[in-house]
Amino acid sequence: MLVVWGANDPFFTVAGARAYQRDLAESELHLFEAGHFALEEEAPAIGQLMLDFLERRLMTP
Repeated sequence: MLVVWGANDPFFTVAGARAYQRDLAESELHLFEAGHFALEEEAPAIGQLMLDFLERRLMTP
């Protein structure tokens, strides 16, 4: 699981993001200096993370 999160989100806190890692040890967490709309604020960087993540997962047997 790829988790991208705005570290400054007032509604969904960083603790909530880290909960994904506890539930799924293989998850990949990336915190951005962004708010609730991290994708809009960091679209190019998040898009690249998505492409890299998919490439790694599709190449892994």
